Amino acid sequence: MSSLDHDHETRLRAELDGLTTEAFRPELADVDRLDTLSIARIMNGEDATVPAAVAAQLPRIAAAIDATAVRMSRGGRLIYAGAGTAGRLGVLDASECPPTFNTGPDQVIGLIAGGPRAMTVSAEGAEDSERLAAADLDALRLTPADTVVGISASGRTPYAVGAVAHARRRGALTIGLSCNAGSALAAAAEHGIEVVVGPELLTGSTRLKAGTAQKLVLNMLSTITMIRLGKTYGNLMVDVRASNDKLRARSRRIVALATGAGERTVEEALTATGGEVKNAILAILAKVDAPTAARLLADADGRLRTALQTAGVPDA
Repeated sequence: MSSLDHDHETRLRAELDGLTTEAFRPELADVDRLDTLSIARIMNGEDATVPAAVAAQLPRIAAAIDATAVRMSRGGRLIYAGAGTAGRLGVLDASECPPTFNTGPDQVIGLIAGGPRAMTVSAEGAEDSERLAAADLDALRLTPADTVVGISASGRTPYAVGAVAHARRRGALTIGLSCNAGSALAAAAEHGIEVVVGPELLTGSTRLKAGTAQKLVLNMLSTITMIRLGKTYGNLMVDVRASNDKLRARSRRIVALATGAGERTVEEALTATGGEVKNAILAILAKVDAPTAARLLADADGRLRTALQTAGVPDA
């Protein structure tokens, strides 16, 4: 090992020593000697602490969501950027938005260091490149209307920090999601969210509590942003994309729950509106035909509640 490599490794080890997520827990040094049920109980107890850590960051999370919704209402995109587990969680959240909220494939995007192959094959070296993060964002033709969320358990991953720093220079909204206080990622972002979950059951295995915390926050970022954008009606997924039998059945159920209509009426409305749930609900509740429902929704920027109010439906 060269002196340069040795110095770099020494600095890296010193950084890791200072991270809460990397701390060693001597009280768990004999965990491998325990029976399986005992280990499961310890792990379950550890996981139970995560929601409280997320709750401590709710004001910051809410502010980030409101800012994201404003950008997306102007045509901006939500872009996640991370490496390893953090990157995979971002890609997962992005991939679930089209079937859940009928978003276009380019509205919510997940970037992972090392590209799509890194979803299944480790590409850990790619996380060390800020330049790679900038190149990945440039390939998307980043605009000031976009929101970039850097995700990193440590809060120091160069790919995530680099993505946020580059996006901020381009005028995009930036959010940094990490699991350590005083992180470089939070400092680089306009909205820093630091969910401090503490040391892991297995030292440094941040796919555990830290991964759970990141998943919970990403659920909030995408779901509540979509609620703010009118992608739901109450707690119903009225923008669901019926791309398979299960989702078609779910569409019929949602229309029935929203309207109280019988099976035949629901089926006729969905057929007339080409399977569009919001249009079918509007057609039934406002007693209008499919073209009128489509026009009312277009005038309301796709917000079902607004369209119902315009149509004079009481209590909408």
